[in-house]
Amino acid sequence: MALAGSGSSRTVSEPLDSAAGWSKVIAFGTDAYYTSPCQRVRIANPVEGHYGGWTITFTEDALGVPDWITTFDRDTPAEVVNAFTTTLVEGLGNTFRDRLQGGKHFAPSSPAALLSERDWQPADRQPGAHYQLSPDGHAAYRIRLGRLHEYDELMDPELSTWRLSGGLDPLTAPTWQAYFSTSTPEHLIAASAMALADPAPVSRFAPSIPDLHLPLVTVHPAPGPQQPRTAAALARSTWAPRNPNTASPIVPAQVPYSAPPRRQR
Repeated sequence: MALAGSGSSRTVSEPLDSAAGWSKVIAFGTDAYYTSPCQRVRIANPVEGHYGGWTITFTEDALGVPDWITTFDRDTPAEVVNAFTTTLVEGLGNTFRDRLQGGKHFAPSSPAALLSERDWQPADRQPGAHYQLSPDGHAAYRIRLGRLHEYDELMDPELSTWRLSGGLDPLTAPTWQAYFSTSTPEHLIAASAMALADPAPVSRFAPSIPDLHLPLVTVHPAPGPQQPRTAAALARSTWAPRNPNTASPIVPAQVPYSAPPRRQR
């Protein structure tokens, strides 16, 4: 998935279109904006924006400053975005209480621990951050260390605490990036991380796979009837552990999520 390209935006938009009570507005003929029934979540897909892709904000006070923001750039695989938004929509009704300690869907493992269980290994240490790399070395998870001012994260996604990325060099020159600010519920980040860690092949229109990635993926025709101009492909990265003898990773402790303090405008 990390090398297969962004895929179809319909993977994200169709579940949102069918979500009960959510409203949708199309601006400029291309940009889609969704609002939750409670007015606390806004999801935007501004095609010509700086990052493009999808941006999600949550605000405890519907007229206040966002409590957290997540930005998936335009090249992020649609499955990674879909995992986040689907989990968000499902848990929003009770403000994610089912995912908190004591809830029926509570998972005590952090995203870093879950990735470690799937053989993601620590990368070479870089100042101020903890990195994990996928077994093939083409996807990465980053946790910034130290405290950031929350408003800096809201203004500049690249300053966010958490990041998922992919490409030939996902650490320093990624093809795509997904940013999660400090107060983003960890179970939402974990949903995206688990989607990215899934080794199953993904469906793509063959010409949309980035040219630089083609030598590193295996492409098979999708099953079923195909039209020449719309033929899809199943793309799978070539799995090759980068450091098979790497010691067991040290995984940062989970940061428990609690609802951020209510702000007034």
